[in-house]
Amino acid sequence: MAGGGADGGCSPAESEGEAAVACEALRLLRIEPSAVGSSAGRAGGAAWCSRNVLRKWRRWERVVAAKRRKRRQERERSRVRRAEGPGAASRDGRRAPAALAKERLLEARASGPRLCVDLGVADCMTQKETSRLASQIRRLYGANRRAEKPFWLCLTEFVVGSLIYEECFRMNDGFSNYLMDTTQESYLDLFPLDAIVYLTPDSENVLEDIDPNKVYVLGGLVDESIHKKLTLQRAQEQSLQTARLPIREYMVKTVNTKNYHSETLAINQVTDACMVHHHTLTWEVH
Repeated sequence: MAGGGADGGCSPAESEGEAAVACEALRLLRIEPSAVGSSAGRAGGAAWCSRNVLRKWRRWERVVAAKRRKRRQERERSRVRRAEGPGAASRDGRRAPAALAKERLLEARASGPRLCVDLGVADCMTQKETSRLASQIRRLYGANRRAEKPFWLCLTEFVVGSLIYEECFRMNDGFSNYLMDTTQESYLDLFPLDAIVYLTPDSENVLEDIDPNKVYVLGGLVDESIHKKLTLQRAQEQSLQTARLPIREYMVKTVNTKNYHSETLAINQVTDACMVHHHTLTWEVH
């Protein structure tokens, strides 16, 4: 009679379907269907699960739904970022860090100060030293890009095919996109002589301030390659002004006998000190 199906029972096909769904959920939860217990087969042969298994099943469904929502949100954020472009402002109205960094660098290119790394002295280094120099250039660029008041950077005598050229591209991801100048020319061909200040630890002149109208030149040598007075002699031969950082005047020495203070710093360390002074107007370390 037809009245037998009106009391909430299931047809054999429906029961088998429910059993299949339950077994698949149990498999995903790494629970054997046979472990559900003797309650399977009750209520017309349908596969019923214990409360614990059902709780795990529902939790698994919630986890899957949350992951799907997260993926949708990520896709939506990606679409928004692509639509806004790299120079868009953040939600709180502040400039995006990448756009702000680019703006500061371009301002330094327009109004100074400028800092050149003289790679004309790089030929006297070994391959290991050249690799270290390439690494220092990466750190120099990264710190300068993050600075509140950066320099405009330039690599001079950056000869295509030279060892330092190959190492910079090999070791530094995205080097071709660095926002700075690279040229095979010498700084002597790019700037007036009276605007150039060659920074060398052997100079008798102390660098007091950072002048935005000057071009500061660093010798492209790593700290291992201490060629005594090489950069000073190079600057003197080119009739350039020279200066050294005021390390002796502002460096705090401790009584530790093993404490060693060198006035020959890596190029990224020299740049860090100059950037701090350019921003704070003091050489003192707090």
